[in-house]
Amino acid sequence: MAKPDDSEESGPERTCAATGWKGPPEAMLRFALSPGGVVTPDLRRRLPGRGVWIRLDAAAVRQAAAKQAFARAFRAKAEAGPELVDEVDRLLEADALQFLSLVNKAGQVVAGAFKVEAAIAAGKVVALLHASDGSAEGARKLDRRLPGRPETGAPAPPRINIFASRQLDLALGRTNVIHAALTEGAASAAFLARAERLMQFRTGVAAPSPPAGAAGVGATAAPSV
Repeated sequence: MAKPDDSEESGPERTCAATGWKGPPEAMLRFALSPGGVVTPDLRRRLPGRGVWIRLDAAAVRQAAAKQAFARAFRAKAEAGPELVDEVDRLLEADALQFLSLVNKAGQVVAGAFKVEAAIAAGKVVALLHASDGSAEGARKLDRRLPGRPETGAPAPPRINIFASRQLDLALGRTNVIHAALTEGAASAAFLARAERLMQFRTGVAAPSPPAGAAGVGATAAPSV
């Protein structure tokens, strides 16, 4: 398998080619250059050749495309239009929904308002899912039932409302999914990390760091996405 170029940045930090901001790879997006000179998002950080890193922020990607930051960083002709932002958004969204399907296959999803309420009461919920086109009052009703984690000092589990009902239907293999809950497990943690990346890309705001000593899925999840 081909590997990224050895001349690429290494170590704990990368530099955003658009803004100069430095941060860990997890807070960045890697882009590669296709043989035809097209800038290509590399979510898995596996595409061969030199990579260019941009902060995980739609505004930064838009700036990089508009100001020829990719061409300068690649030192070559690099085709990157305004549609690149939408492409990255679609890829991050698809990545998150793919992992939500894995959460479902792992048996870590509870769907339906009544079942979600029961899971909350049992203390099993690490995140709530609300369809973005669902009832706001129904979402608030469930949110009010969601406690914090006083034993760890962690905030209440996150509420995720960035996917439409039809997207949740497809990911979970069910119909008319409006409210669902995730229970603890590796699959849930992996999905929450990807949902957080999607939220950060759209808003430019990273999730707050968990309190010291916090553990489990809730320690890595965004407070509300």
